[in-house]
Amino acid sequence: MNRRRFLLTSAGMFATVTGCKSSPSRVVLYCAQDREFAESILADFTQQTKLAVAPKYDTEADKSVSLYEELIREKDRPRCDVHWNNEILATIRLRRQGLLEAYAPPSAATFPAWSKASDQTWQAFASRARVLLVNTKLVPAAERPKSLLDLIQPRWKGKVAMAKPLFGTTATQAACLFEALGPERAEQFYKDLAANAVHIVPGNKQSAEAVSHGEVAIGMTDTDDAMEEKESGQLVEIIFPDREKNPEHPRLGTLFIPNTVALIRGAPNLDGGRKLIDFLLSVEVEAKLAENASHQIPLNPQVKANLPESILTPKDVHVMDVDFEKAADRWEHSQTFLRNVFAR
Repeated sequence: MNRRRFLLTSAGMFATVTGCKSSPSRVVLYCAQDREFAESILADFTQQTKLAVAPKYDTEADKSVSLYEELIREKDRPRCDVHWNNEILATIRLRRQGLLEAYAPPSAATFPAWSKASDQTWQAFASRARVLLVNTKLVPAAERPKSLLDLIQPRWKGKVAMAKPLFGTTATQAACLFEALGPERAEQFYKDLAANAVHIVPGNKQSAEAVSHGEVAIGMTDTDDAMEEKESGQLVEIIFPDREKNPEHPRLGTLFIPNTVALIRGAPNLDGGRKLIDFLLSVEVEAKLAENASHQIPLNPQVKANLPESILTPKDVHVMDVDFEKAADRWEHSQTFLRNVFAR
């Protein structure tokens, strides 16, 4: 993506950030959500409020990491007003470094308690699940894995794809597994994956595409990338792993990772940032994220949205019992370990 390229809506109301600062008539957004899903939402905000949004997006290959690092670099002189992250652990780490401003959005009043930071510095919304995508020509129904832990079986050697686990939701999943399974069991899982010749690809989209193209039998990915392949008519099926409780590992389950939104401390346009956060947490936006091609699962119980049959929700499966704050504690350990195992 060329970050110097200006994005203009039909009204010419928002553009990418190229080092510019906010003004009272513009809000700067650092956005790890996929551009294709965010743009129309930001255009709706501009149409309703007459406030332009200058979004800066991440790339698929370094999803959520480069924006996190940029926010750290700009800590003393922030350019960003609002951070829309597509996961949660980096947001928790930003809070711990004092980069986030407390704000209790009125539109988030009906969200569940767990989705709010204890100090009101971030709010979770619209989640995706970590799933397995299988090629139905290569994997008959009776042979499909039911658990992440099945992927280390010899039968799947060289037949599984995974995004590089140093970025985005793949890295988040790893830290969550270190928290839910314990470091020793999680380390063994990833060592066994590597020994089983897992294919490391740039991102979750590439993992899903490798399954569709028959390059691998199974891909670890997110529901939005899996649904893109399924809805395009590919011969694939989505598996929500560990949807049944495992007596040996009772905390293991399907991992749902929410988006988060946060106001940046010392932001140039705090008032505009608050307005954008209120809008992103509205019933209308969660419904739109559920019903557009990303099919993200609303957290606000007031949202009524039609999700495809292939998308299961936390009401349908056993959910991974993970404490995101404790998973953030595991971040450095898990990243150091995974870098040593998979860096190449």
